[in-house]
Amino acid sequence: MSFVDFLGLGQTALELALFNSLTVLALYLSYSMLNVCDLSTDGCYTLGAAVGAMVALAGYPVLSIPAAMLAGMVSGLVTAVLQTRMGVNSLLAGIVVNTGLYSVNIAVMEGSSLKNLNKTTTVFTMLKDWLKSAGLGTWQNLIVGTAAVVIVILFLSFFLRTRMGLAIRATGNNPDMVRSSSIDPRFTTTVGLVIANSFTALSGCLMAQSQKSVTVDIGSGMVTVALASLLIGGVIIRRGITLRAVGAVLGTFIFRLVYTVALRFHLPAYMLKLVSSVIVLAALSIPYLYGKGSQRRIAGLSVMKGGE
Repeated sequence: MSFVDFLGLGQTALELALFNSLTVLALYLSYSMLNVCDLSTDGCYTLGAAVGAMVALAGYPVLSIPAAMLAGMVSGLVTAVLQTRMGVNSLLAGIVVNTGLYSVNIAVMEGSSLKNLNKTTTVFTMLKDWLKSAGLGTWQNLIVGTAAVVIVILFLSFFLRTRMGLAIRATGNNPDMVRSSSIDPRFTTTVGLVIANSFTALSGCLMAQSQKSVTVDIGSGMVTVALASLLIGGVIIRRGITLRAVGAVLGTFIFRLVYTVALRFHLPAYMLKLVSSVIVLAALSIPYLYGKGSQRRIAGLSVMKGGE
């Protein structure tokens, strides 16, 4: 593989990472801060892609972004209501919503499992036409993805330091303490999931429009990819709200780079899930094994000092 080929793979991985990192940032809010593992991510991602595509096909490419985010907020609200008002376990609530969204997504796409956007004006084609005059007509994906990620990171950095953001973080750490402070943890959970799912839907919307098509299974396995990326980012950067969010984006890029390199080596399609599983396993086990190794080294030094 030449250096030029590697740069091409890096650009592809970076573009995919920027779009998918919005989902990772959504899990950063719901999983890392709120301590809720939302398994409706796959369906919500597809919902955002489907709604965004249909609005763009209707001739409103700019409105496709807020429309997709609004659809994601509704999905998050349903998941939150099942958890907080109906007593459904958070994992089961995510599974139920994810299952129901499969039918909803096909209904949104007018009964079709595939929508083609090749001849449709999207936010990317609009930006590409504008950038042509500046000689940057092929950079629209990176520009849109970078702008979206920066805006979401800035929003999270500000929001998680507000009174509501602090309440959400406290809910994830100790719900009983939140109740004793006269704050309803059901409300903070609902707000957190609504915001997180809006980011997930935005991620699906931008991905679908960038690749000019949407299928009903475009979000398949996204929760696994996002959790793996979040864990990798947590290994890189462990402190600070903003820095941890940046680490989540870096983790997404590393995951996508490894995935893209695997594709470069012409692995069969059925092996890609195994590649994802290996990356997830590495993200989970390496920090643990590193910690155990550090403990052994410290214990060994203590024994040596004691012997002296």
